[in-house]
Amino acid sequence: MKVLVPVKRVVDYNVKVRVKSDQTGVDIANVKMSMNPFDEIAVEEAVRLKEKGIVTEIVAVSCGVAQCQETLRTAMAIGADRAILVQTDQELQPLAVAKILKALAEKESPELMILGKQAIDDDANQTGQMLAAMLGWPQATFASKVELADGKATVTREVDGGLETLAISLPAIVTTDLRLNEPRYVTLPNIMKAKKKPLETFAPADLGVDATPRLKTLKVTEPPTRSAGVKVGDVAALVDKLKNEAKVV
Repeated sequence: MKVLVPVKRVVDYNVKVRVKSDQTGVDIANVKMSMNPFDEIAVEEAVRLKEKGIVTEIVAVSCGVAQCQETLRTAMAIGADRAILVQTDQELQPLAVAKILKALAEKESPELMILGKQAIDDDANQTGQMLAAMLGWPQATFASKVELADGKATVTREVDGGLETLAISLPAIVTTDLRLNEPRYVTLPNIMKAKKKPLETFAPADLGVDATPRLKTLKVTEPPTRSAGVKVGDVAALVDKLKNEAKVV
């Protein structure tokens, strides 16, 4: 069984994100970048399925600038067998990424695609769902447990009321939640081995995909600073502040 795992290069989760002075976006100059944490969980899950003897090949995929090769090398150090970079300097929005992944799915014919449920930079939570719709594949999002057997995937997913278990036929799309697993520490020997693993590079046009952005970002601003809380003496004072200061009642 072949598994395709898309990974995204994002600002490291430990870094405090700062908005550019001209409010055109987030400042990423001289900022530490790393693999999206949810995608790291997806790679780890694919590797664990391979260690169980269920999966035979793991292909890591990334879309973006040339530096995404570093993210792919990290995925291969975790355990991916090879990697594909769809290189472009354009801003890639979820729809464009889904189109690229659809083209790669048709090219590679995987039986399973495991994605992070969302990226920590845009928090869109759209790519997996869009991809499933485009391919016409069944999907299971927010997975906290994945089991494969007899051409089916049994996925336990987290919902508002608790846990829901789905049985979906392969090929399928699965998006990962935080509680699915804890990614392993990447060792130096595996990092060195990853440098020798094959990495192919394409442009979106090579796959017949138009990655032109459909949305335009007008302005990016930091959230307003929260004021300190106050104590009130009684319910009447609370209601008065909610009505006259907060204006929420």
